Amino acid sequence: MTQQSNDPQENDGNYSYFQKKIWTIAGIFSFTILFLLFINSTFNVLLLVLAGSLIAIFLRAISSMIQRKTKWKEGVCVAISITFTLLTAAALFWLIGAKVQAQTVELIDTLPKTITNIKDKLNDSSIGEKIVDRITSNKAVDKAQVFAGKFFQSTFGVLGDVYVVLFIGIFFTISPKTYTEGFVQLIPVKGQAKTKKVLDKLGEELRKWLKGKLFSMLVVFILTAVGLAILGIPLWLVLALLAGLISFIPNFGPLLALIPAVMVAFSQSPQTALLVVGLYVLIQFIESNFITTFIQQKLINMPPALVLIAQLFMGALTGGWGLVLATPLTLIVMVLVQELYIKNRENGDSK
Repeated sequence: MTQQSNDPQENDGNYSYFQKKIWTIAGIFSFTILFLLFINSTFNVLLLVLAGSLIAIFLRAISSMIQRKTKWKEGVCVAISITFTLLTAAALFWLIGAKVQAQTVELIDTLPKTITNIKDKLNDSSIGEKIVDRITSNKAVDKAQVFAGKFFQSTFGVLGDVYVVLFIGIFFTISPKTYTEGFVQLIPVKGQAKTKKVLDKLGEELRKWLKGKLFSMLVVFILTAVGLAILGIPLWLVLALLAGLISFIPNFGPLLALIPAVMVAFSQSPQTALLVVGLYVLIQFIESNFITTFIQQKLINMPPALVLIAQLFMGALTGGWGLVLATPLTLIVMVLVQELYIKNRENGDSK
């Protein structure tokens, strides 16, 4: 049996030590709760920062390519990269913007009539009538409104979010070291080298992923435009552009792009709508099994189920931004786990 000390000073010392431990644990717990509350309330802002970082990575990749080819100074190459990207985007809008705008207006005008035609044709059969009744029920409409409100929610409004993301991307592009080195300085000295290494790894992996994703989006746009033009689908350009842009979102993007395409095709005939569905399925098969597989060979392997789960969680928590950025966020988490946990564990086991 242990004997309790009769020395008052020793007892006071033990009590003081115990009290310090309690206050330390309480402080850590309070800080953790406050940190989680802060993350919860500002997570949408962090997603905008991530989106801006992706733009900066894209602009920096163009700048590095120009610098390798020309050997010009970094500042000149960065300025050319930003200016070239903005002018290219403006030129594309100017060249095809009028046609896309006209087709978009036509699509908006056509959709209500198309939906009415689809409902009339579905009502001709008992099964179709049940489908229409189920889709147009008050409960289904309420669920759709809740989903749409959640999906299209934004932090500062849609235009405000785009403005914030664009300027964050430009600022990060102009002086990335200012922000990365400032973040590294917040880390204790003994961990700064490791932090810098992890940040470099994150930048490298995100650069590879973004390069592959942009290539995939371009292929989807070209294949969709060619396929819809061959099938004689009206509004083919805006539908193909929509398919290419939305393919940035894996799993859900192709489904979202398919809806307006099928509606436009259904206005011609059900057979045409089936052909459009087949075209989109074929393009998705090519993109998933060939393009994405080729891209994944150069990246950390991200299991498709893990990406889908991340999209479901992020979409439910933060709406559209979470769904759009779930894949790069998953990549970031995987890199952090690999660099900060798995490699340390392997090094520990090898000693």
